[in-house]
Order: sequence, then C-alpha cells, then structure tokens
Amino acid sequence: MKYYLIAGEASGDLHASNLMQSLKKVDNDADFRFFGGDLMQAQGGTLVKHYREMAYMGFLPVITHLGTITKAVRQCKKDIAAYRPDVVILIDYPGFNLRIAKFVKTKLRIPVHYYISPKVWAWKEYRVKSFKKYVDEMLCILPFEVDYFKKHHYEVHYVGNPTVDSVAKREYRDETFEEFIRANRLESKPVIALLAGSRKQEISANLPTMLQAATSFDGYQLIIAGAPGIDPAFYNRFIDGQPATLLFGQTYRILAQADAALVTSGTATLETALLDVPQAVCYKTPLPHLSYWAFRHILHTPYISLVNLICGKEVVKELFAKFFTVENIREELYRLLFVKRYRQTMLENYREMREVLGSPGASDRAAQIIFEKINKETVS
Repeated sequence: MKYYLIAGEASGDLHASNLMQSLKKVDNDADFRFFGGDLMQAQGGTLVKHYREMAYMGFLPVITHLGTITKAVRQCKKDIAAYRPDVVILIDYPGFNLRIAKFVKTKLRIPVHYYISPKVWAWKEYRVKSFKKYVDEMLCILPFEVDYFKKHHYEVHYVGNPTVDSVAKREYRDETFEEFIRANRLESKPVIALLAGSRKQEISANLPTMLQAATSFDGYQLIIAGAPGIDPAFYNRFIDGQPATLLFGQTYRILAQADAALVTSGTATLETALLDVPQAVCYKTPLPHLSYWAFRHILHTPYISLVNLICGKEVVKELFAKFFTVENIREELYRLLFVKRYRQTMLENYREMREVLGSPGASDRAAQIIFEKINKETVS
C-alpha cells in the first residue's frame, strides 16, 4: 500500500521513521512519500520536503514565515492529490497537519490517521472538533490521553510510547564511560549533559543560561547534544570561550554517561528519564512573569514536562518562565549532583513512570492498527 507521512520537526522525524520501519514488517509492498527528515529518508521512499524548511516556533517566527508555510501547505496538498496514497499519516505538528487533514478528508476522501496526538489537553482544546471531523484513527502515545478524549466522546488508541522503543533499541547500549570518552576524545571527568532544544529559537534562548549555570561545577565536563539539522556554526556563537563540547548524533550516548542533565521541555525530558538521568527542565519564555500567569490561568495543564504529566505529580523541577534563572538552575543542578536522597527519589519515580508507559512496541502496534484498518477498507 501507499503511505503519505508528514512530520514537521526532529522528534516527528524520529517517530515517523520508526513507524515506517514497523509498517514494512506488516506490508511487504509498503511505498512511502513524505514531508520529513533524514531518519525517514533512511527508511526509503521519497522525501518531498525537509522539516528544516518548516520548523518555525512561536507567534512572530510563524507570522514572519507565513508565506513559506502557506506555500508548503499548497505543495503538500498538490503532492498528495497526485500520489493518491491509501492513507495519510500525520505526526503531531498540528498547525500544518490539521489543514492537510481537512483537505484530504473532504476533497480527496482518503483515510487520515494521526500518530502522536497534538497536546490539545494543554492548549487549543477546540482542535478536538477537527479531530472528530477529519481524523479517522487517532493513535496516542500518552496514557492519560485516552481518558481525556473519552470525555470528548472521541475513541482513540493508546499504542504505547515510541520513545520507549527508541531508547530500548538504541545503539551503544552496553558502552562504558571509558569507551565513550575514548571514542570522542573527551576528558575523564563526569558529564553534565545540556539539551537546549531542537529549534534555533529554543537553542539561542536556553543554551547561554544553561552554560552559565553549569560552568560553576569545575569537576564536570559539559557536553551539548547537537540537534539534528542545526549547523555546528550556529552553536559556536554560544560555545566560544566556554568549557563545553558539542557532539551531534549521540544524544542517547551522552545521556547514558551523564550524571545529570539540563533539558529543554519536550520529548527530550522523557528520553532523559528513560535513561535514568536526574534532570532539571529549563525553558526560557518571553515576558517571563506574564508567561507564568498565562500558564497558571489559561493553559489546561499543571505541568510542562512529559515526565511530570505522565506521573501526575512533580518528579522533575520545571524551571521555566520566571523560574528560569542562572541561580535557580545552578541550585537545582547542585541537588541533582550531590544530594543523594534527592537523586534517588527522582530515579524511583522514573521507574514508576516506565510502568505506566508500558513495554516497547508502540510503533509496531501503531503500524498493525493502520495496516489492518486500511486493508479492511480496501477489501470492502
């Protein structure tokens, strides 16, 4: 069968590539065409547009690049219509993907499946109406989303979390600290990992403060996990003169050897927890006091990090908005590194989180649902 997938950022590229790999297991004739990234391209098929050309975050960047985004939407619609896939699979990225879902469902009458629901439980709850109209199957990756959508009379599938899959089957699982530092020509000093985001806006906002806080710990080496698709030169403007090392394509390897991590909110917080690394969630916002007020009074979620949301309590400290300061980050990093009971409690909560998420196999379960649904519709 023919599959058209759309992923608009680095994490979507990762999860879509795993899904494609799983679809090939159940469908020997799987043919892929997609908006995505390098990982999806490695699975085969045709890359129509790279997510680097569409990954804009925040009101002003989106407005500034509105023409580019609108052009990409038109290109995508035209390409899907020409390709005539058996199913269109959307991965998160709601601003773009819901426009495509409406077109595909109403104009082309092609089934639409959504893998990784947008976080409407936190923001823009009205989008549930669009899901009910234009999305045939919603495949969720967060356990609490099933009950959330049930309240809206919308039946969804919880397939497990693909990040569990990614961590479970990562390369270098048995790598020792000595092997890691030798391979990367690093010092024999314990590691503090810095994950400052996947977009340029996030990196430029978060990394300088993270570095300033972390450089206080002389006995540690700082390793920055470079985001896919970001040029090293972009990082250099922040790293120059700082005692930090930048490594690309080694996020899991870095985390596996880290004593602690400073992590920008997102999938990376979950990856860090699954790799048993004590962490602080750090996220800079414009107008920090106003942003925090909006979080408390407008958003519909008590936390910003996936770890805390899944556990339903504060497991990791969220230093965002007015709490995002060098001093706060430095103090939390001290607790993570040197307060033994504090570290241990966090690791125990990580174990509870893994039980809630369930076993690996999310991508396989999602692929099976997609294939069976489409195969059934094709036969009928």
